Amino acid sequence: MAENLVIVESPSKAKTIEKYLGKKYKVISSKGHIKDLPKSRMGVSVIDRDNIVADYISIRGKGDVIKTLKKEAKGMKNVYLASDPDREGEAIAWHISSVLDLEKGKNRIVFNEITKDAVKEAIKHPRNLDENLVDSQQARRVLDRLVGYNISPVLWKKVKPKLSAGRVQSTALKLIVDRENEINKFIPEEYWSIPIDFIKNRRILTANFYSYKGERIKLKSKSDVDKVKKAIKGQIFLVTDVVKTNKNRNAPNVYTTSTMQQDASRKINFKTRKTMSVAQELYEGINLKRLGGVTGLITYMRTDSTRISDESKIACSNFIFENYGKEYTRSNSKKINNKKNVQDAHEGIRPTNVEFTPDKIKEHLTNDQFKLYKLIWERFVASQMASAVYESTNTTFENNKVVYKASESKIIFDGFLKVLKEKEKIKVCAEFEKGEDAKIKEIKEQQHFTQPPARYSEARLIATLEELGIGRPSTYATIIDTLQKRYYAKINNKVFVPTELGEIVCNIISQYFPDIINSEFTANLENDLDKIAEGDIKWQEAIYNFYENFYKDVQKAEQQLEKVEIKKEYTGENCPECSSPLLFKLGKFGKFVACSNFPDCRYTETIQKKIGVVCPKCKKNEILEKKSKKGKIFYGCEGFPDCDFVSWDKPINRSCPKCDNILYEGKKAVYCSNCDYKEDNK
Repeated sequence: MAENLVIVESPSKAKTIEKYLGKKYKVISSKGHIKDLPKSRMGVSVIDRDNIVADYISIRGKGDVIKTLKKEAKGMKNVYLASDPDREGEAIAWHISSVLDLEKGKNRIVFNEITKDAVKEAIKHPRNLDENLVDSQQARRVLDRLVGYNISPVLWKKVKPKLSAGRVQSTALKLIVDRENEINKFIPEEYWSIPIDFIKNRRILTANFYSYKGERIKLKSKSDVDKVKKAIKGQIFLVTDVVKTNKNRNAPNVYTTSTMQQDASRKINFKTRKTMSVAQELYEGINLKRLGGVTGLITYMRTDSTRISDESKIACSNFIFENYGKEYTRSNSKKINNKKNVQDAHEGIRPTNVEFTPDKIKEHLTNDQFKLYKLIWERFVASQMASAVYESTNTTFENNKVVYKASESKIIFDGFLKVLKEKEKIKVCAEFEKGEDAKIKEIKEQQHFTQPPARYSEARLIATLEELGIGRPSTYATIIDTLQKRYYAKINNKVFVPTELGEIVCNIISQYFPDIINSEFTANLENDLDKIAEGDIKWQEAIYNFYENFYKDVQKAEQQLEKVEIKKEYTGENCPECSSPLLFKLGKFGKFVACSNFPDCRYTETIQKKIGVVCPKCKKNEILEKKSKKGKIFYGCEGFPDCDFVSWDKPINRSCPKCDNILYEGKKAVYCSNCDYKEDNK
């Protein structure tokens, strides 16, 4: 008969933990939060600096869960609250404690990994609820509610219904809009390069122009190039200097939530939401059957710390020694420089057992679980390995006061790269000695144009938010989802592009709520939340300091902001069903064409955007810009299905100078699909 009750958030976690603890323990799930601020009203009253009331109510649909919690807790010798080891988990435990009327005492247990040893050890060391962590999470929730429920109604009245404005979401939107403005204002500048290929023993070393007559000349035009080329006498340069040095490339730290999300986006093409969902599965437990049954495979996945335990370091070092050799073990302990504001309550993300190599447990994992686990396992093992060593060679060439320099490096010890398996381009170059003559094989002239800054990918946006100290690891997936759901930004070719609606909302918030959208101000709010968690300031004080000026901004916006008229944009054509004028409308997935006689007439059609290029296949219809079901842009013939031409890359109105075929605009170059012609735009 069970004497002890353990309450966790997740049903799958409950099953795993109950197997570890045995018959004297019953483990049940709260299925996440059981109390929250009400959805239908503000739920927060800011009275004065010391009196702020948050009205938490039972979440709709959680009545049966609360009844079950009370029933199961009745008569139990001990009730342990085992929600996640972070601020949100502490707040969930606090709400459960209040619902069950638990006396203050040591009933909170935390573990960073769901393994038998970790859970049993946690049960031996229960602690009191950490009120500072609870207050910090409560302050975040109240802050977000005050911002969202004050600004959103202003947008409903002045722009259109169902809009929202979150605290961190608005800052992220401004980053995307500002980047788009930079791109639109960008004016390309011409510049040139004149690399020289030097040849020796049929091998090439490419050097770049460095200086002329001791001056670092910028090659801005063809005339600058001609000036340098004219100064070069003959086909021989003198090698004036050769410097060889060994450089170490240190192993990366273990993953934090942010760096895991970024690498998952770049390397295995996971969206942020998917990364966190799969990581949750790995954390909560996978049935490895004969290898030990159900066990958590990774440590807690919401963290911004890169610290790892001494036990896991030793286990990993032994694994490296046995599987790769002594030379691959790290000789000294790596110093971890955690950034300011790091919540260092738990470790970085690592496998719970380094012996569970990805290939060893592959048969027990789904394809997505395997991809992410492999990423995490390799990063952890690499973090404990020796540095990679490169030999760098810098060669200086001179001819009539024209100086060229070449830099090449080659790997002489792979170190941690043996695990990460990063593909190094093996390029065997010519090697020169100081004082010898170097013969020119070819002088190249290359015209370039500066490129605008790149739009934000999911990975780059997350990295920027982290660098600025905005938000927390657990919030990034929600921010990215919300920007797209509200149609403030869309993803085209894996990068964010702001919509017209997003720009309107961003401009309003920038004008009337400058603090909310200011990255430095938002980062300072995060600092205050950290100070609350450390017990340095009261949560009510932090909220009041923010709200005092914010409420004045809300009143100003309500009084001064004029209604934004999103003008009706007619297509110039009539509805084929009722003859009323057709117009462009803004929907969840972007612009579409609809009848102006709605709701009496419900005719709609998708927008077909012509790009001014004749189909290269049928030679008569135009090419249209279209969208796939997943929102990815592609190009197809307007004569479909009679003509089935389709392309992911954009055809352009130019012919290949080699074969006269149509050219395409790829991500990095304009190219011909019929021959090897390419124009590098890098």
